[in-house]
Amino acid sequence: MNRLRWPLPLLLAWALAWVVHAVCIRLGIGPVAALGLALLPTMALALTVQGLWRRLFVLAGFPMALAISGAAVLPAWAWLLPLTALLLLYPVRAWRDAPLFPTPLDALTDLPLHAPLPAGARLLDAGCGLGDGLRALRRAYPAAELHGIEWSWPLRAACALRCPWATVRRGDLWKGEWSSYALVYLFQRPETMPRATAKAKAELAPGAWLVSLEFEATELQAVQVLRLRDGRPLWIYQPNPFPGETTRRNMS
Repeated sequence: MNRLRWPLPLLLAWALAWVVHAVCIRLGIGPVAALGLALLPTMALALTVQGLWRRLFVLAGFPMALAISGAAVLPAWAWLLPLTALLLLYPVRAWRDAPLFPTPLDALTDLPLHAPLPAGARLLDAGCGLGDGLRALRRAYPAAELHGIEWSWPLRAACALRCPWATVRRGDLWKGEWSSYALVYLFQRPETMPRATAKAKAELAPGAWLVSLEFEATELQAVQVLRLRDGRPLWIYQPNPFPGETTRRNMS
């Protein structure tokens, strides 16, 4: 699923919603059901858009136009459908984590030089969204076993479609165990990094890697910091080094 340039998703969503709604009304489908069906293409197109406000515009544009035009008489509760659609795409509990930021495809290309892994190693994209991080991980580690976890079920479904070679499941990244993974990749935000650090130190095996795009885990000592083409840092950590590694690093 490739992203469309803004505002094309917005225009397509509104046009498709009007077409679906008109067809439903012609077929004798009730106004509330017609509104719900018309929102389905807007939800699909909202998945291609980055940012909460743009998604809100995509989802709310048609219902607002419908209300202004007076083309359908709906009960008051029916106008909760667009909000429900937005919450399905981006649940409230996920707002405490990072918004849906895409990982550039080439962001992790040099990672194996600094975080080497054997073939078949298990890698996790914690909060995988639409799967951009998984695609970047696959490019960096083509022989790895890739896993993703995402709380939003529509995003999880879209990610699974985009990344059929990965195991993508719906779940809470903070409750899922990290102990079986040789590398955990994050693209979170500064406020959640202390929580990620504590979880990594408590659960990752000795020698396992924690990799964070853009945001630093200030409680950890970075093994290496790489720079993307746009200047953003890629932080590489070993929260629980092998015995003797800590001493060697402190001496270097």
